[in-house]
Amino acid sequence: MTVTSKMISTIVISGVVLMAPASLRGQGTAEVFTATAAVKTAAGAAASAPVTISVDRKMSKSEADTLVGAFKSGGAPALRKALVGVAPTGTVQIGTGKATPTRLTVERATGSGRLLTIITDQPLLFLGAGVPGAKPQAGYEFAVIDITVDAKGNGTGTIAPAAKIKMNQAAFVVEDYGAEVIQLKEVKKTK
Repeated sequence: MTVTSKMISTIVISGVVLMAPASLRGQGTAEVFTATAAVKTAAGAAASAPVTISVDRKMSKSEADTLVGAFKSGGAPALRKALVGVAPTGTVQIGTGKATPTRLTVERATGSGRLLTIITDQPLLFLGAGVPGAKPQAGYEFAVIDITVDAKGNGTGTIAPAAKIKMNQAAFVVEDYGAEVIQLKEVKKTK
């Protein structure tokens, strides 16, 4: 298994996303997105699965700032502690697996639509060493999803189903358990 650091989208869960002043919208109408998660290894093996992402609410700037502050002061353990009692923001489901609550959802306007960054406080699955269901590793306690959608709700994205979150200067960086980036293709807003 090779563990690599990757920037999910171009800004990960960057300070730009979590601390963008005017572009974050709190609460809002519930939305449901479907997509196909697809991964192809350097050796040519490929796998795909349907993904359903439900966004019940987006965090306000002040709520996101509180979580960012917790992370800055104490890393991932402090973020996990700060999430205790925070209402889930929605769910993510891969294939026919159980829906996992999402704990942090922020939105940022882009030139052609918007970027949603969604985090769970538990891994969705460990995909590594070339096989689904690879052995869990300590420290990979989150999952991170980025989807970019246009005004009609169509787009693309990425998913790190088991990730470590670290900070590099003012930006958050995701270290994905897997060696290959899992693409979210055919993202469509269905509700």
